Amino acid sequence: MQRRQVMVIGLGQFGMALTRWLAANDVDVFAVDNDPARVQAVASLVSEAVCFDATDEEALARSAPASRDVCVCAIGDECREAAIFVTALLRQLGAQRVISRAADDLLERILHRVGAHEVVNPERAFGERLARRLLYANILEEVPLGDDLVMSELKAPDAFLGQRLVDLELPRKYGLTVLGVRRLSAGRSGIVRPKAQTEFQAGDILLVVGPPGSNRALLERLGQ
Repeated sequence: MQRRQVMVIGLGQFGMALTRWLAANDVDVFAVDNDPARVQAVASLVSEAVCFDATDEEALARSAPASRDVCVCAIGDECREAAIFVTALLRQLGAQRVISRAADDLLERILHRVGAHEVVNPERAFGERLARRLLYANILEEVPLGDDLVMSELKAPDAFLGQRLVDLELPRKYGLTVLGVRRLSAGRSGIVRPKAQTEFQAGDILLVVGPPGSNRALLERLGQ
């Protein structure tokens, strides 16, 4: 199977973290920054790391963005004009999918207007995740699946322990479907495919999917 190819432009904190994670997970990363020290810092980790100004259209064209599966414009908020210009250039040069970073709503709207397929706000996303963890200790992670579904990792509430999945009636009461259960067995974590008769145990982590807010409604009803 061919490795996915991702171009990351901008090696600040966000871009550097993204680059390191992708490289560690067998993704073919082409990293770009105009700071030689940052480029050198990832050179041994990625397929190719190049130092140039991504607002230079000719230089960016030579990096063949159209040949990458995804191009990420991770340029920081201190260079807003560059982020806008690079996003527009990537689309003009035929990039298949462009994901750009924004730190505020105005920049997010502009990046969408100049062609970004997706805009991410890492600071806002982290703040929302932390807020959920503070308010709902049982919610370990949430991933939106479009506008109408959310996939969550949920620590099994105390009220679930010893109960069978069928008896909890989660789809009817909350619109929640349990896709899997991560369970420790003999000191090792494994995935249990849930059945109607599956009984929940202490330490179980549920992978559930449902409408936004459904998992929180469940926990609030249970007093957790």
